[in-house]
Amino acid sequence: MLVGEVWLASGQSNMAMTVSRAKDFDAEKAAAHLPRIRMFKEESGAAKEMQADSKGNWLVCSPESVGSFSATLYFFGRELHRELDVPVGLINSSVGGTPIESWLAVEAQWRAPQLKSAVAGQLEADSQFDEAAAAAGYQRALTRWKRQAADAKAAGKPAPRKPLDPVATRARRGGAGGLFNGKIAPLIPFALRGILWYQGEANAQPSKSNLYRYQLSELVSDWRARWGEELPMAWVQLPGFERQGEDWMIIREAMLQTLALPKTGMAITVDIGEAKDIHPKNKQDVGKRLAMWALGDVYGRPGQAVSGPLPLSHEIRGSEIAVTFSHADGGLVAKDGALTGFVIAGENRQWKPATARIDGNTVIVSNPEVKAPVAVRYAWEADPKCNLFNGKGLPASPLRTDKP
Repeated sequence: MLVGEVWLASGQSNMAMTVSRAKDFDAEKAAAHLPRIRMFKEESGAAKEMQADSKGNWLVCSPESVGSFSATLYFFGRELHRELDVPVGLINSSVGGTPIESWLAVEAQWRAPQLKSAVAGQLEADSQFDEAAAAAGYQRALTRWKRQAADAKAAGKPAPRKPLDPVATRARRGGAGGLFNGKIAPLIPFALRGILWYQGEANAQPSKSNLYRYQLSELVSDWRARWGEELPMAWVQLPGFERQGEDWMIIREAMLQTLALPKTGMAITVDIGEAKDIHPKNKQDVGKRLAMWALGDVYGRPGQAVSGPLPLSHEIRGSEIAVTFSHADGGLVAKDGALTGFVIAGENRQWKPATARIDGNTVIVSNPEVKAPVAVRYAWEADPKCNLFNGKGLPASPLRTDKP
């Protein structure tokens, strides 16, 4: 028997992504002789009612087993194990391609005024779902796809995208609260040190992104209430990735806003995404940044940097706007050259590339064409070119000073 720290991690595919799919797997595998790290994968599926029993097994970390571990969670736990020299238990309860509303109890969604309409619509859609008709439609689509794929292959062209099975997709996502019922409820009230969350991609849609700040806040509050304590909780802000529209940025902003809740943290990953891959392979730095937060805020390590720079306030100073940051540990720095990623606008909301300079914990932003600025944005793109960091090597969060 081991006595140590236990952390729960949840979310969608980037949390589910295994060490075998992360970068440098061969080296990581060879170095995984760490028997005091254990991982439990919650194998239960979605459910219509809260479940009491959990499914899965604890695995001892070894070169043979580590490939199946959640990469983000493993690299987080490994860092804690190294720094604290204690056993670490890691619980992975995640499912790829799933929205936050599947992980949030239905009653919690009903409680939030901003979410009532959305959850009512989802419950109505679930009740009207015709499984037989959906299955028949999928078979017709699959037949068409096979014919089109064969034609494309004969013509030396790439095959079209294979259609998704709506019945299987619905079963995996579980509908409103389904994954909470099946994969989180059975873990309550297992003693935890804290919770990690890596999700948001499935909610980066025009019909969903503006609800995310309410959903994430409710998820934190509801899970804490069910565990009966104010468990520390941190999440991973969405990384750089090429997407159209503003929804990717709105999810990032929602994550930034939710830091207003006590005992919360965020790993900023805008610098370690991959433009063409929604599943970036550098999970080592993701886990390390989450561990830095835990070591500082949860375990109280003195002087530990816990976050990249976060916007604290802004002030219009004539033709300039000054943005002040917290978590400027070691001072703000422009990595690899002049500071980039800032834009500025006047009342007309015509965004202009800005000149930005660092003054202590503040960035002064201007553009000669904008004589009377009203707002500034930083890294407000899905895959931005930006380079504001603190002295501990952690990137600043994307931000906007204008209100949605």
